[in-house]
Amino acid sequence: MTILQALLLALCAAGMGGIAGSLINARLQRRAAANPREPETLTVSQVLDLVVSSSPIGIAVVDAQQRVVLSNVRVEELGVVRNHLLDDRAWAAVQQVIATGESVDFDMSAKTRPLARRAVAVRGRAHLLNATEPRIAVVYAEDDSEQVRMEATRRDFVANVSHELKTPVGAISLLAEALLESTDDPESVQHFGERMLHESNRLGSMVSELIALSRLQGAEKLPDLEVVDVDEIVKEALERGAVSAEAADITITTDFPSGLEVLGDRTLLVTALSNLLSNAISYSPSNTPVTISRNMRDGNVEISVTDRGIGIAPEYHERVFERFFRVDKARSRATGGTGLGLAIVKHVAANHNGSIRMWSRPGTGSTFTLVLPAYVESDDATEPTAGKAPADLREESRR
Repeated sequence: MTILQALLLALCAAGMGGIAGSLINARLQRRAAANPREPETLTVSQVLDLVVSSSPIGIAVVDAQQRVVLSNVRVEELGVVRNHLLDDRAWAAVQQVIATGESVDFDMSAKTRPLARRAVAVRGRAHLLNATEPRIAVVYAEDDSEQVRMEATRRDFVANVSHELKTPVGAISLLAEALLESTDDPESVQHFGERMLHESNRLGSMVSELIALSRLQGAEKLPDLEVVDVDEIVKEALERGAVSAEAADITITTDFPSGLEVLGDRTLLVTALSNLLSNAISYSPSNTPVTISRNMRDGNVEISVTDRGIGIAPEYHERVFERFFRVDKARSRATGGTGLGLAIVKHVAANHNGSIRMWSRPGTGSTFTLVLPAYVESDDATEPTAGKAPADLREESRR
């Protein structure tokens, strides 16, 4: 074979190989497209790592030399681990666990997270990672702030209720003694009897409002919401306040019917508006007007009650919706107020996905505005847009 023949043979072989390679490569690509590979499965160690890192509970593994072997982001956010070092109180619990082999609870409620705006109640538990390895412990920690806040609120509520109930109960007891000692004096009997009736009515009102407030704050399911005419709510609240307004020589005026509707519980809404109206009457001087107005703004129905009363100083604005808070305690006792009316209004508004807004100036008067999502009947949707948050209503209107 000559050199020329050998060269031609090599070129032919190379060409055939290239063609064959292209055909094989194309065939493999078609096969890969027809049978895509399944995604690779995670290993057990990868799954465990993901579970620990994404856990809402802080987790840290610590050895007997206080070295943090493993930790997640949450445990650092809670302040249990900082710069790979365990907090002293958590470390004291771990030392006890390693020494005794029994689990130990610890409390870090006084600690705050470095980037937190408020103190948090951090509670944790430490126990051995494995009974056969007593030199390694695992620490679990979580933010218990909400539970602590609820417990503190409950204690304050019980203390306030006990204090408030003692006043009318004590008054009734003293009046009863005075009444028994005045059996031969008809005028005294009538005087003490009327005061007993006043205190007993006040006690009954307080108990009724406490029951209503506990239902609004508790887990008891509210009645099914229905479409409620705002004008009917205003009308019924006016009827309830007519007698007290006439007795106080207060004139109540309203704007024209609005035809607005909300989705809610009629009884609760009437109670809320009646409480606002009652407060306006109680804290207004004689021969002054109280006004109720209705308005539609940004998808919300606003019902405002305005008085020309004593007003509220700015330092009390944030406290007016607290239970048993009274701007003028002497006036409240004289009118039989319980200090629960505005707290009930706040919770009624919250349970209807609404809010309560206040404007007040001493010597000028006050305006309380109940804000509720408007009921909007949808033409093409199976669900009405009533009762949703204003942001939801605006989002659906864009669609």
